[in-house]
Amino acid sequence: MSDTPKGKFLHTMIRVGDLERSVKFYTQMFGMRELRRNDVPAGKYTLAFLGYGGNAAGEAEIELTYNYGTEKYEMGGAFGHLAIGVPDVAAACERIRAEGGKVVREAGPVKHGTTIIAFVEDPDGYKIELIQRQ
Repeated sequence: MSDTPKGKFLHTMIRVGDLERSVKFYTQMFGMRELRRNDVPAGKYTLAFLGYGGNAAGEAEIELTYNYGTEKYEMGGAFGHLAIGVPDVAAACERIRAEGGKVVREAGPVKHGTTIIAFVEDPDGYKIELIQRQ
């Protein structure tokens, strides 16, 4: 398969019920920044792209999609979680909890392993795995 063109992972899209609430969550809890926003009135939706460096820097992004008038979505059974590397998972959980975030799995080693992880939920109920990275 050496002749297969290489791609580049660009973003993951999730639908949110309140765009400003979700942008605030990802920027305040994880230090992301809003990279760009595209409002499409004819399509009745707004996109906000968040990340750390943006695709121009070769990093993946989260695309938050707000469909006008839709405040809640059912969580699908196939979606798992987003993952974010942090230097200290326990400290990140403490900070997230102190700022009103929801920790759903406390910091500790992954089952049958040594990697330190935790899980939190965003305001729409999406799970975010925190993975300790030095």
